Amino acid sequence: MSWHPQYRSSKFRHVYGKAASKEKCYDCVPITRNVHDNHFCAVNPHFIAVVTECAGGGAFLVIPIHQTGKLDPHYPKICGHKGNVLDIKWNPFNDFVIASCSEDATVKIWDIPKHLLTRNITSPKKELLGHIRRVGLIEWHPTANNILFSSGYDYKIMIWNLDTKDTVISNPVKILDAHKDVVLSMSFNTDGSLLATACRDRKIRLIDPRAGTVLQEASYKSHKVNKVLFLGNVKKLFSTGTSQWNNRQIALWDQNDLSVPLLEEDLDGSSGLLFPFYDSDTHMLYVVGKGDGNIRYYEISPEKPYLNYLMEYHSHLPQKGIGMMPKRGLEVSACEIFRFYKLIPTKSLIEPISMIVPRRSESYQEDIYPLTTGAQPALTAQEWLNGVNKGPLLVSLRPGSGGHLKVEEKSPKNEQMCLSNGFDVFECPSPKTENELLQMFYRQQEEIRRLRELVNQRDVQIKQLELELRNLCTDTGRY
Repeated sequence: MSWHPQYRSSKFRHVYGKAASKEKCYDCVPITRNVHDNHFCAVNPHFIAVVTECAGGGAFLVIPIHQTGKLDPHYPKICGHKGNVLDIKWNPFNDFVIASCSEDATVKIWDIPKHLLTRNITSPKKELLGHIRRVGLIEWHPTANNILFSSGYDYKIMIWNLDTKDTVISNPVKILDAHKDVVLSMSFNTDGSLLATACRDRKIRLIDPRAGTVLQEASYKSHKVNKVLFLGNVKKLFSTGTSQWNNRQIALWDQNDLSVPLLEEDLDGSSGLLFPFYDSDTHMLYVVGKGDGNIRYYEISPEKPYLNYLMEYHSHLPQKGIGMMPKRGLEVSACEIFRFYKLIPTKSLIEPISMIVPRRSESYQEDIYPLTTGAQPALTAQEWLNGVNKGPLLVSLRPGSGGHLKVEEKSPKNEQMCLSNGFDVFECPSPKTENELLQMFYRQQEEIRRLRELVNQRDVQIKQLELELRNLCTDTGRY
């Protein structure tokens, strides 16, 4: 009988959550009291944005990421909405552009100045007018530039092309009319060719957003879904919700068959929503409880049991909302693999929580930081609308490697190849500008470094083989 070890071998088995010290928190922040089930917080390497309390209309704050400590009570706001702000999301390809949606049925796009805010911003860069009821959710397309999805209480999802000079856009490029109730959650697959939605009618839908067709639909009676999430390219969906007995519940689905979940698990009897976050670089899934202080985390594997529980971060301070730092904003020297920003309205506090892999070495840990999604779009808005699909452009997080530069394109087919083979300099068009020349230089530097490492490994292997051969000759000489 074969013996199975009790523990799986995993480099992330001992990941732990570490809350920031008081001076690295954001204090005296008037966090919204709205009961809408959203994150209310959006983060990028430059700014933290948070929905705030505001008399007469809706507003949010944009605070420079390094400006921790107490916030000035008269700190400027972004306040052009006539109703409560329900969702905010940073443009993934421009750290100085943010979208917001509101109860006033509009979506607004804002330019944030690179210097500190000195006064309230009331005029948006663009205004999107299409929904007839309040807009509860917005999502940027993960690989195409200037494509934004919005979902309202009119049960419609609208796709907007922001690549236009118009400041007021009243015609979305597409309206998805597949839902009979309010959409509670939207999630894209890696290249943005598929959209998964969770709806108040308890159904999960898999939609082709350009065709507007529903490809799969799950109406599983014992799982009342709230949030749904694509798990990268592993062809699986993850959802959080409640069971028939009102327990908080998680479920895992096969993307190609949503009739029955692959796995279903009750977590606890609390009433707060569960927010899921997935990191496709580490294959780690985080489940954050609203109204409690817990963050559970798991590792996703392609074979059964699919979901491997790692640990739970506990805190006595409950979170109302949560923000997430993109990978390019993490502190790689501290082996930080994920960072949350936890909204604690009872203390008017935003507390960063770092997820850390315990390592003794001070050097860059290549194995926990594979190439990751960068800040360059892979497609223009028009290319995507014309039917082109491309995975995100990947960058290295190695300090000094120019992490903001594009390195590779990620797609299910070439994922393995691009991680092992680097890139072919001769396939690239010749640089025309100084910036392109600089990009090429950094890429060549990275490739030279990788080849040197390869040569060093080969040298070591040759020495080992020579030693084995010498030992073998000596042994045969004896007999």
